[in-house]
Amino acid sequence: EDARAGGKIMKLREDDIPDVSEESFRYGGPKPQTKESAIVSLADTVESASRSLEKPTPQKIESLVNELIEERITDRQLDDCDLTLGELKVIAERFRFTLTMMLHSRIAYPKPGQKPAGPRDETLRPDVMAATRKPETAPPVSAA
Repeated sequence: EDARAGGKIMKLREDDIPDVSEESFRYGGPKPQTKESAIVSLADTVESASRSLEKPTPQKIESLVNELIEERITDRQLDDCDLTLGELKVIAERFRFTLTMMLHSRIAYPKPGQKPAGPRDETLRPDVMAATRKPETAPPVSAA
């Protein structure tokens, strides 16, 4: 069904769209029986899905984590593991925090021999600029 919709979007001929069964992509083993196995299963799911996010932001990560956990609940994948909704909320918070730290973007450093794009103050966030600016008058250094 999804393959057919994707084929139409890409303007493929009906004959060129493969028949795809959801069952081909489902895990054939048992549902998680313990809280620990459910957490590992969820962690694997959100981590792998998060790698597909283009320019991940905390909002995109939060939406993805919530959506994936809700899908597992709706699909009854967590029925046998005794996780409470409160515990799932805490797990989702931890996943969001970890993924946000893991996937945060780095600043663009100039290549060797290349000058920065602009003055130093323009490349820093305002809160960092304020924290790193030298005071007009520095206190004397003690000769201890």
